[in-house]
Amino acid sequence: MGSGEPNPAGKKKKYLKAALYVGDLDPDVTEDMLYKKFRPAGPLRFTRICRDPVTRSPLGYGYVNFRFPADAEWALNTMNFDLINGKPFRLMWSQPDDRLRKSGVGNIFIKNLDKSIDNRALFYLFSAFGNILSCKVVCDDNGSKGYAYVHFDSLAAANRAIWHMNGVRLNNRQVYVGRFKFPEERAAEVRTRDRATFTNVFVKNFGDDMDDEKLKEIFSGYGPTESVKVIRDASGKSKGFGFVRYETHEAAQKAVLDLHGKSINGKVLYVGRAQKKIERLAELRRRFERLRLKEKSRPPGVPIYIKNLDETIDDEKLKEEFSSFGSISRAKVMVEVGQGKGFGVVCFSSFEDATKAVDEMNGRTVGSKPLHVTLGQARRRW
Repeated sequence: MGSGEPNPAGKKKKYLKAALYVGDLDPDVTEDMLYKKFRPAGPLRFTRICRDPVTRSPLGYGYVNFRFPADAEWALNTMNFDLINGKPFRLMWSQPDDRLRKSGVGNIFIKNLDKSIDNRALFYLFSAFGNILSCKVVCDDNGSKGYAYVHFDSLAAANRAIWHMNGVRLNNRQVYVGRFKFPEERAAEVRTRDRATFTNVFVKNFGDDMDDEKLKEIFSGYGPTESVKVIRDASGKSKGFGFVRYETHEAAQKAVLDLHGKSINGKVLYVGRAQKKIERLAELRRRFERLRLKEKSRPPGVPIYIKNLDETIDDEKLKEEFSSFGSISRAKVMVEVGQGKGFGVVCFSSFEDATKAVDEMNGRTVGSKPLHVTLGQARRRW
């Protein structure tokens, strides 16, 4: 918890509307710096910088909890985009219930923005259409990437913004303003549209001896090609996949229908429509979500915590040292910038195995250091 008085248990809801989210923070900003910045606005309960649970590195955002909602509102209206540590921060009401954000209602997408338009300019451009919950220009190390998101508190406000701003020229650039679409929805639209028009074909599972000319020879019988490319690694070795771009959709479709599943030099080819980047990302998200749900449903086991680990101990070595005590579902050494932090976790499938490991290994020297081993709680995930 940060500076000031901690939030009392059982009173969370009472102070919910006095909490502000602070985003785009410099990594060196601390809770004390937040406290000193916002204390002039009114009495504070606490400030907090959010950090990675393992590395403890700051995540670039935090929270300021005021005693009184009126002070929080004053800070939101007068201090948004002020500087702290030389960098402007974004303020918005803290939203513990993320159902509105996840629903997408009131959220709009803006693209083709001039690079000079920052978060502050975006906020004042769109605040005329309704109450803004959050707004953000997406940036990288080179500045604005030319697109942004604005989330209003109502669908009506979002529709007003789209009606008035779509097609308007800002700094001599015509901007697009439309309803926000989740990646899965955009991927589905691209997939539906591209199936009827695609000309780019993805090919994989061919031998190492395949080159551009041989691939072109196989595929050119279905129509004129614009490009044929076998993808190679840095050493020039084939990665086992490539692309064929045809001049017409009909030729591409014929090649997919005829060559998919066909055996060439003992290899069964995969031939299909080349997916757009947004489709590939959506598929990766679906896979990640399936893995996450599978992981969530898996019994966590019984963890033991090991301190004072030698720097030479990695995950495999840690598992090896404890495997004689029973079945291990996980073994993890905590690291920071590639260097072990001196502690780790081993998760056993049973309480008996975990306690046996604690009894046997606590105080034992592994590498050059005596271990400190304690039993964790079975419900804890790491």
